[in-house]
Amino acid sequence: MAEDETRLLMLIDDEPAQSRLIGALAAREGWRTLVVADAETAIATLGTRQGMQLSAIILDQWVPGDDACQLIGELKSRRPALPILMLTQSASPLLAVEAMRAGATDYLIKPVAPERLMRALRSATKREAPKDELQPLTEKMPAVLDFDAMIGTEPAFRTALARAAKIARGHGHVLIEGESGTGKEMLLRAMHAASPRAKAPFRMINIGGIPANSIESALFGHEQNAFPGAFDRQVGALQFCDGGTLIIDEIDRLSGELQQRLSATLAEGIVRPIGAKHGFKIDIRLLTASNLPLEDLVEAGHFEADLLEQIAATKICLPPLRERPGDIPALARHFLGRIGEQPGLKHLSLADSALGLLGAYDWPGNVRQLQAVLFRAAVFCEGEALTSRDFPQLSEIVGELAETGASLPEAVGVMLYTEDGNLRPLDEIEADVIRLAIGHYRGRMTEVARRLGIGRSTLYRKLSDLGIDNAA
Repeated sequence: MAEDETRLLMLIDDEPAQSRLIGALAAREGWRTLVVADAETAIATLGTRQGMQLSAIILDQWVPGDDACQLIGELKSRRPALPILMLTQSASPLLAVEAMRAGATDYLIKPVAPERLMRALRSATKREAPKDELQPLTEKMPAVLDFDAMIGTEPAFRTALARAAKIARGHGHVLIEGESGTGKEMLLRAMHAASPRAKAPFRMINIGGIPANSIESALFGHEQNAFPGAFDRQVGALQFCDGGTLIIDEIDRLSGELQQRLSATLAEGIVRPIGAKHGFKIDIRLLTASNLPLEDLVEAGHFEADLLEQIAATKICLPPLRERPGDIPALARHFLGRIGEQPGLKHLSLADSALGLLGAYDWPGNVRQLQAVLFRAAVFCEGEALTSRDFPQLSEIVGELAETGASLPEAVGVMLYTEDGNLRPLDEIEADVIRLAIGHYRGRMTEVARRLGIGRSTLYRKLSDLGIDNAA
């Protein structure tokens, strides 16, 4: 199929209003939508000429005529390669697990944000899927609003956390920059929870998750009849958060016009709803996040310099996961611990073959992607430990990178677990640590002993006892 050819989506849904909305959103991405109202019609459609042209299916959980997971299984048995997205009002992890095991590619919660739907369709139908499709499900575990829940020991990451914890106790505006998935939202929420305004009005707005024509009302509010469709008065987030905190995520996606308006609001301390004859004085703390460096956007003419100066009284940069590979083992075990607490899942350990694979990937989706990949692997794991075999897509990508000669991040150096998830004997681990130290310090035994915190004579005795050649 040509890259620009219109793709066909089958929507299994008996709600006309929702069907029209999803059809309109999908059309923005170049999709035609075929709507069927029940399971029987959906199965029959697969065998038709239109059915053979399908590129994806969206299934409403409440579609009549069949259990949703049974229907997913039936559809996958007939068309195994066809991506299926489940649409539901439930945020239950158990339902997500059951849907994935039945064959669902992704899991969308109603009301689904336009950008979330379009991102799911793009991800599910990439030309090189499933190789590149590493984020099929954003797991639904509640976030822990605590600095201690942010795992990592790399210096740049710890410095960012320390600054955030200190600044949280103030009242000034804060900007956090970092790639998508690095933990900006979690850090912002932790800062709010630790701030003097923690019990004051609070709201969070993700610019990328709101239709473009609704962002102004969401921020500034509107009066009744201010524009066609404004049947009621709406209090905007800026006015609602008077005396408290407003978090704006993905502020880099705010339009130029709204950037100017927000800048004026912050400068004056007065918010004016759309259609209002007067404004309202406000006192808010603004915590913002951007996926892109805003200074670069200012230089390119895509972001207001005045607004950047106002919101970036303090700026914190979160490093991407590829710059903190040493944190991957601790993050992976932390996520697996939380995943194991979810209904329908079990606690799993992580074999060293899996740790080596996770450490060899560069994680373009950062911590969020690592979490999603572990969740998917845990859903389908039948053993007690995740091994490299539980990450086939990751293995394929890492293998291809190695074949092309591309540099890979340094993997974990010392293996702690066997393939069955049990700890290796202490003498084997100790021997590996000493070998790693000798290699790292290029055979300088005095430095090796000093770094290991033992005497040089003790080091040589251990080399003899463990049967290690001191040229290891």
